[in-house]
Amino acid sequence: MGFKLQAWWPYYAMMAPGIVYFLVFHYFPIYQAKLAFEDFRIFGDNLFVGFKHFDTLFDSPAFFQVLANTLIISAMKMVFVFPVPIFIALFINEVRSTNLRRFIQSAIYLPHFLSWVVIAGIFIAALSPSSGVVNDIGQALGFAPRSFMTESGSIRWVIVFSEMWRTAGWDSLLYFAAIMAIDPQLYDAAEMDGANRWQKIVHVTLPGITPTIATLFILNVGLFMNAGFDQVFNLSNDAIRDQIDIIDTYVYRIGLQSGQFSLATAAGLFKGVIGMVLIVAAHTISKRLTGKGVW
Repeated sequence: MGFKLQAWWPYYAMMAPGIVYFLVFHYFPIYQAKLAFEDFRIFGDNLFVGFKHFDTLFDSPAFFQVLANTLIISAMKMVFVFPVPIFIALFINEVRSTNLRRFIQSAIYLPHFLSWVVIAGIFIAALSPSSGVVNDIGQALGFAPRSFMTESGSIRWVIVFSEMWRTAGWDSLLYFAAIMAIDPQLYDAAEMDGANRWQKIVHVTLPGITPTIATLFILNVGLFMNAGFDQVFNLSNDAIRDQIDIIDTYVYRIGLQSGQFSLATAAGLFKGVIGMVLIVAAHTISKRLTGKGVW
């Protein structure tokens, strides 16, 4: 055991920061979730109050508004963002020029490394009604300028498209890796049977990456209640806050800004339980339909 530890210590050292991160920010808070059932006190022991904070939460119209926003935004992302990396991976796989493929991959991976602060600045500038490039193009085509960042009818679509722009390219990497793992002999056999490119995609490529699609879909369902705190926080403003205010930003306000730590913990625990139920349900349904799941 000591010899193995000595031989593999560089890898354990590289793993250590990630392990510490998950222990501190993911596992330790599980124990502190008991605060949802207590009245927080700075001095002395907390007072157990049962489901008092959950009753307060469910009696609040504001909570149901942020819950509805969370479900709507997450559903829009699932429908319009989740399939895009699959199509991108299929497209890249069909590009025959190695140099062109590398250029496309580099270009679409880049936004993933930008923070939401930077991306929010880019979108706010691009969508500005007075100087934004989008409205400049629209006016050239005869359309009146619009304030996309302050219109309740468009801000959710801004959330969706900014998410797509940032994540679709990077997420396609997993699907592209799954495509590369498909046995080339399957393509050769399909070609001998007279299959064209489209038929190869439908009958060889897509079935080959189905387990990857199923796994990532289940994981995305498990994160369904995480509508994107960093994104919403940076793109939000007073004019459209009621349209994109989600559970995470709600928890931030009532917890860190208002000091209602117990109520904020109750809201966070509610979101976590719903996420767990969703991932188990998605796994079960996927197992029955495709035979593939997370475990």
